[in-house]
Amino acid sequence: MTGQNVRWGILATGGIAARFTADLVAAAHSGSAAGPGAEVVAVASRSAESARAFADRFGIERAYGDWELLARDEEVDVVYVATPHSAHRAAAGLSLEAGRNVLCEKPFTLNAREAGELVALARDRGRFLMEAMWMYCHPVVRRLKALIDDGAIGEVRSVRADFGLAGDFTASHRLRDPALGGGALLDLGVYPVSFAQLLLGEPSDVVAKATLSEEKVDLQTGALLSWDDGALASVHCSLVGGTETSASITGSAGRIDIPYGFFFPDGFVLHRDGREAEKFTADPADGPRDTLGHEAAEVMRALRAGETESPLVPLDGTLAVMRTLDAIRDRIGVRYPGDAV
Repeated sequence: MTGQNVRWGILATGGIAARFTADLVAAAHSGSAAGPGAEVVAVASRSAESARAFADRFGIERAYGDWELLARDEEVDVVYVATPHSAHRAAAGLSLEAGRNVLCEKPFTLNAREAGELVALARDRGRFLMEAMWMYCHPVVRRLKALIDDGAIGEVRSVRADFGLAGDFTASHRLRDPALGGGALLDLGVYPVSFAQLLLGEPSDVVAKATLSEEKVDLQTGALLSWDDGALASVHCSLVGGTETSASITGSAGRIDIPYGFFFPDGFVLHRDGREAEKFTADPADGPRDTLGHEAAEVMRALRAGETESPLVPLDGTLAVMRTLDAIRDRIGVRYPGDAV
């Protein structure tokens, strides 16, 4: 890095890349935690035209029609990988091999094997690597986690979380394409699973059922995760109907309910046994509830501190989530071309 400036390269030019870049640029002009010293200096796509259009849209200096050119740009401190998840292993690996630090979109990879390869590569090269699990960096989720860690509801006994969308996802849509890691689980189910594991760690057993499409990807999946101490988590994801997208955590001495949008909440309600319910709301100073700026701020904090992993989104936790997603796919019979060794 040049002083305390963090220079970002954006790898891919789709919707999530545009959203992240817009949030980063907005933060840089707002004085928020993500902003000071944040610069977007380069973008890459497999199409030079797409890269140039994206660069013009956001005022980015350098546009590359080749991923490797971005990976080898010595003036880029960290690469944000925003490709479809079927390409995360290749894009993040290319960047790490070239000496770049990496923030990689979720789901981290197609499977735990690919995730393990990336983590091993980052650790071998001494590079920073983090999954873009923005939920873990969200101030309200961090407040909720701190309360639970402090014993606000006693010992966590069960977690429930769901994420479903209503949409006309035809057979040609990426969400139904096995080659692109299609299905509800990796796109949406990664949130409920990650939420449960944020609170309980990696489960000891997984039971799951799903409705599969003609292409053999999951249209909706329900899973019951269990732990040796008796804790349970019920998680559900769907491409065939809009769900409440809420979550609830029950403990031995109370409960926390999170309404719509549990992974980017604007508040939650704490119910402690024998006491009035307490409402917690987001601090307006933290910015919009759906900003991706918090994960960017965590990356920049870690880089400035010389850290190669984030304590908020630890790599071992990401690997554990990927193992659970693999286990669920094993139970429901979903396999991707990229699963082959």
